[in-house]
Amino acid sequence: MYIGDYLGRRAIYSPDKLAIVDAGKTPELRLTYADMNARANRLANWLRNVAGVGYGDRVAILARDGVEHLDAFFACAKLGAIHTALNWRLHWRETAVILANTTPKVLIFSADFATAVAQLQQAPEAASVTHYLHLDGEPVGQSLLFDGVMMGGADTAVDRSVSTPAVTEDTTAALIFTGGTTGLPKAAQVTHKMIAWNSLNTIIHDLHHDDTYLNVFPLFHTGGLFVYTLPNVVLGGTTILLRQFDPAQVLDLIAHEHVTVFAGVPTMYQLLTQAANWQTADLSSLRFCTSGGAPLPVPLVQKYTLEKGIRFKQGFGMTEFGPGIFALAAEDAIAKAGSIGRPNFYVDARVVDEQNQPLGPDEVGELVLKGPSYCAGYFNNEEATRTAVDDDNWFHTGDLARHDADWYFFIVDRKKDMFISGGENVYPAEIEKVLYEHTAVHMCAVVGVPDPKWGEVGVACVVLKPDATATPDELLQHMTERLARFKVPRRVEIMKELPISGAGKILKRELQEQLIQ
Repeated sequence: MYIGDYLGRRAIYSPDKLAIVDAGKTPELRLTYADMNARANRLANWLRNVAGVGYGDRVAILARDGVEHLDAFFACAKLGAIHTALNWRLHWRETAVILANTTPKVLIFSADFATAVAQLQQAPEAASVTHYLHLDGEPVGQSLLFDGVMMGGADTAVDRSVSTPAVTEDTTAALIFTGGTTGLPKAAQVTHKMIAWNSLNTIIHDLHHDDTYLNVFPLFHTGGLFVYTLPNVVLGGTTILLRQFDPAQVLDLIAHEHVTVFAGVPTMYQLLTQAANWQTADLSSLRFCTSGGAPLPVPLVQKYTLEKGIRFKQGFGMTEFGPGIFALAAEDAIAKAGSIGRPNFYVDARVVDEQNQPLGPDEVGELVLKGPSYCAGYFNNEEATRTAVDDDNWFHTGDLARHDADWYFFIVDRKKDMFISGGENVYPAEIEKVLYEHTAVHMCAVVGVPDPKWGEVGVACVVLKPDATATPDELLQHMTERLARFKVPRRVEIMKELPISGAGKILKRELQEQLIQ
């Protein structure tokens, strides 16, 4: 049985190869593929024999990034159980709602969230959880120490290899929740087939057997598990984990561990340039960097190229279809600035109008996708599953896009981010691109707010570069000289910082709430 037993296969091929460096621990933890497979077997045996976890059952984890996330994922994969990583940014009451929907049998947690777990243990929504495992700190209620479970005591059965013949390509391996910090996020069912096809799409685009990848995405996010972490296991590379994104630590690790592949979102790349050790950082080991989430501003690409010799690949992905949907080659970073690239090898893409008819070059419509890396729908949400895909099996992304004559795609904006001012559709991404061209702008986000005359008007929220100066009027003039009048925001707010998600994305909903109050 090979489907699901990723580490079992890799431990055969390269048992002594360095698999994981957990740099979030002191001292750092370094594990081979044989080590990782043994850990997964031990946890899988405990989950099955003690906690009663079987095929299709959920195992949840509430913790910042660390090797235990991968222990849980690979153990679940061996059992045919479903790895369920929880967004630690949520309030415990929001987490309780998710637990009520997903009904996990086990919850693994770190001391950071002990207070939240204590509340959850008393909440009826968490009644399905029969076993709690704490990674560090003191027990919460009757929780058991994770390392104690992994040691197994005198029980030699914990080291037995685990496989489940019932696991197939269509078995759900993980639940990954779509974004949002209010309401109930939808849980995309990531199958083993989805993982395999996403890995192939990624490997085709220049991943090597001897790559060392530094992951800074949260492991509850599709970017954390599936951008390079799982493809790297398939190829037998090394992955470095951080507890959370720290610009100075990232730069140090790239040099110390000879990192060859790094991925982030534009916000992260901006923050790296502001780290105290940016000027002295040695990034010469990097074969390339990948950026996703939003187009990289051209000035930022140029800064990395001129100062550090970095080649940038850019891409586009989403929870429901995997992180490897589109790719923009490094040689196109300037010539096709703002593009997410072309569809990856095993992805079909179209831009369609309101009647679901394909549009031609440079016409704006909704981006729709088809291919084997689509998820198995949303967990316990049949209505959302039905409405996401049309009768011809095209997945509707909710993104407004266009493609040029060369079949390079451009995201114009999210439908939900678009606002209507005086009857005109306004796309914030277009305005933000212009703002980033101003030499004083470090970060920015444009959101729509209610207006009694125009319905909605734009507000530009801007963080300036250290030691740079610019007035709101100056920035408004900059945009007025480059944009149609109806696109220019009503005002500019200079801020010290913007709200950032665990995945490194700007939280526009929070900005809107701040501005409307």
